[in-house]
Amino acid sequence: MRRALFSTLLIVVCLVTASLFLMMGRESNGTREISLAVLHDKIEGGWAGQMIGVSFGAPTEFRFRQQINEGPLPKWTPDRVSNAIEQDDLYVDMTFAKVLDDKGLDATTDDFGNMFRDAKYHLWHANLSARRALKRGVKAGLSGSPRYNAHANDIDFQIESDFIGLMCPGLPRASNDLCWRAGRVMNYGDGIYGGMFISGMYAAAFFENDPRKVVEAGLATIPARSPYAMLIADVLAWSKQYPNDWRRVWHLIGDKWDKREPCPEGALLPFNIDAKLNGGYVALGLLYGSGDFWKTMEVATRSGQDSDCNPSNACGVLGMILGYKRIPDEWKGGIRKLADTKFSYTDFSFNTIVASTEHRAIEMVKRNGGRVDGDKLIVKTQTPAIAKLELWDDYGDPVERVGASDGRWQWKGAWIQPKDQKSKTANEKGAEAAISFDGSGAIVTGFFLPTGGRADVYLDGKLDRTVDAYPDESSVKSGESVWHAFGLKNGRHEVRLVVRGEPYEGSKGKDINIQDIVVFR
Repeated sequence: MRRALFSTLLIVVCLVTASLFLMMGRESNGTREISLAVLHDKIEGGWAGQMIGVSFGAPTEFRFRQQINEGPLPKWTPDRVSNAIEQDDLYVDMTFAKVLDDKGLDATTDDFGNMFRDAKYHLWHANLSARRALKRGVKAGLSGSPRYNAHANDIDFQIESDFIGLMCPGLPRASNDLCWRAGRVMNYGDGIYGGMFISGMYAAAFFENDPRKVVEAGLATIPARSPYAMLIADVLAWSKQYPNDWRRVWHLIGDKWDKREPCPEGALLPFNIDAKLNGGYVALGLLYGSGDFWKTMEVATRSGQDSDCNPSNACGVLGMILGYKRIPDEWKGGIRKLADTKFSYTDFSFNTIVASTEHRAIEMVKRNGGRVDGDKLIVKTQTPAIAKLELWDDYGDPVERVGASDGRWQWKGAWIQPKDQKSKTANEKGAEAAISFDGSGAIVTGFFLPTGGRADVYLDGKLDRTVDAYPDESSVKSGESVWHAFGLKNGRHEVRLVVRGEPYEGSKGKDINIQDIVVFR
């Protein structure tokens, strides 16, 4: 495995270096021109591509896990694009964009966090964990960190970062800066690099029409030693080796990279919402789609896992490359009909988010040394400055899940296990659940419940923290991190959870639920 990773690291260093030299050579005068009409068309294409991709893939989302979807894909009719109005890929994306409209281009991580903390929409995974942390007083710069967020590598920022690249024509450094500020709210490390990769592709697509070069440009924004960069480098290398066989490359991705998903819902299970794996499927769609809208969307969708978010990103980037006018009518035909309809939880319609993005793009160009010259935008282009390396998932691999029915758990007090469930629930003060494990980290998983209560968690006999099982929403969330710790000294540890018999503020009960413990080693 070490030899394979070293080989991949050499490949990614070579690819990034080549990409940087190519861009430097092509932009030796330091500026590029784009007409305001083309700018508008490309931004329209980027937003339209996202809407089409997510609407097309929505019926298949997570229905194909660790397998290619070889069956018939959903039949497309123009009115199906209306599904995008209710999609979190778009409305969360847009509410982050609204922070920049309200606070300006210098909006801070705290500004993004304040909006996110008070947002009324339902959330999942890294987003949900981040909002819960923010509501419990954790700073926005830490709410995406592994200390407070077991989903730090999940796909969340990746699927919400499009708004950044769409406003950074030829400006990957400006794009990365915004990604650090916004992405830190819900993600960390590879979870943020996913947003940088997507945004970097958009930034390049204003001036580059070759999808392979656009993927290489996205790769050039993230550190070569990050697992995310290594995976994308592998996809680029394998796609050259097997230029007519995307399925072969899909299997190579899975064999090497679909092994150590840390998400509490996916660890050691077929479900994988990891940013880099799904980012690999985005790249796969762009590389094998070869500029064709349908082929790009088909490959990104058939690759499975988060198969609405991935074609949304891929078709958004391709929509930027093509521009709205060149997206085939069979796909975009329903957009004009709802172009003034507001997306859920936002003040934006398709028309107004395009106008808002266009305004921010012009301001961003001006801020970075460019200008408007009549009907043209003169961009002082940037070569990428690779983001600093930020790693956290070197704690080891998930090696075991120990379910609540396993005899290694020790239970005290009134824990109830319904016959149709594999979890146990208690709400009486003093009820305890304890287990010992050999490893370097662990996640105790359970349900977040509208009746969720509070508990104290002891690690190796010392109070680690007080947790709660309330989702801050009316809906039940399964497979969540009730408690987690990473980076422990590899060895024997004991975790003991003691129910406090207290409701969390806003909760209708005092329940603590435990499904299992995921052990890392």
